[in-house]
Amino acid sequence: MSAQASTLSNDEAVFSPQRWAGLQRMRAFAPSMGSAYARSRNFDFGPDQPTPDARSNVSVLSPYTRHRLVLEEELARTALETHNEQASEKFVQEVIWRTYWKGWLEHRPDVWTDFLIGLEADQAAIDRNGGMRRDYERAVAGDTGIACFDAWAKELVATGYLHNHARMWFASIWIHTLRLPWTMGAAFFLHYLLDGDAASNTLSWRWVAGLHTKGKTYLARADNIEKFTARRFRPAPSELSPAPRFLEDDAGSEREPLPFFMPPKTDVPTALLMTSEDCAVEEGLFPPKFGDQLVAMGTFQASANPDAVGESEMVAAYRMGALNDAGKRAETHFGMTSTALASEEALLDWFAASGAQQLALSYVPAGETRARLAPALQKIEANGASIAPVARDWDKAIWPHATAGFFKVKKKIPSVLRGLGLV
Repeated sequence: MSAQASTLSNDEAVFSPQRWAGLQRMRAFAPSMGSAYARSRNFDFGPDQPTPDARSNVSVLSPYTRHRLVLEEELARTALETHNEQASEKFVQEVIWRTYWKGWLEHRPDVWTDFLIGLEADQAAIDRNGGMRRDYERAVAGDTGIACFDAWAKELVATGYLHNHARMWFASIWIHTLRLPWTMGAAFFLHYLLDGDAASNTLSWRWVAGLHTKGKTYLARADNIEKFTARRFRPAPSELSPAPRFLEDDAGSEREPLPFFMPPKTDVPTALLMTSEDCAVEEGLFPPKFGDQLVAMGTFQASANPDAVGESEMVAAYRMGALNDAGKRAETHFGMTSTALASEEALLDWFAASGAQQLALSYVPAGETRARLAPALQKIEANGASIAPVARDWDKAIWPHATAGFFKVKKKIPSVLRGLGLV
């Protein structure tokens, strides 16, 4: 990435990577999870200061939900308990969007692999094309001359956050106006977003580009930007492309069955592994007696993004802070010391020394963490131990419906909520 990475420390950062901070933010926003959210959520009023704290019309909880410092089920329950089902409908739907993206990618994990292959090819093409390289560098530096786009680029780099509507406008301008490769824009977001993940980021960019739902693109309009930024930005129509680009690819054509989730074996010496994909393993993931069979606990910090993408210092610090917080809470909950594991070799040595016959972990969805973790898990299994990836009930209830567009999931939301005992 050419843009300058932020060097904010955890103390200076807007988002404190601890579960208590996410829960505090969730409770503070609870009164606004009803009709107020439905009315104003699309407005990007912008931060009054160099942090997103000034935003009161949206929850700004996505960095916590991304790493499951705060669980999706907790957000939905809070909204439903604070408001009635009808009033909280839009907020709950937005929570489920992230689960939908993850479920869709679980059905088509090759889309992530294809993204990485396409990204490498597009980076090579840009390196060969001086004009496109110049346009790309101006885009990531916020120096295109399109005031709204440039402001969002700088806000992203400085804070690790963008309003969802701004992300759509930004991606549209990147693809349809600047005519830059969508993969490079998705990589730019992954590099800086505290809530960036393989599913929601990659598939959202594909949706804007017209690749997720074939033939349906998202085109930023000057009047829409003016309205929903409360006239902070008033781009001239001539600054934005009047027509979309129509891109083609064949990624995701084959849908795979979801993995079959087996519960951990009981009464077997077990080691618990935590990743930054789920930083609240003590919250409803395992059965009550699970701690009795634990002989070791560890935290594995995979490189948050592939080498072709990298991560900003702020993202790296946030993910490490979230995982450290997860380890400390697990230590308190299970009464056992947790070991930080920074490499595949350290993970294998730790598991061998533990004497465990089973490795339990929260199911790791398709993406960068699973790719980094997979070789070690294969070696552990080849040596005769069992791997027990445990999926949350929330995912198991929603992922089977995430086979096509979001509408199919949306129709199932009432029955899903009832099945989970939330209404």
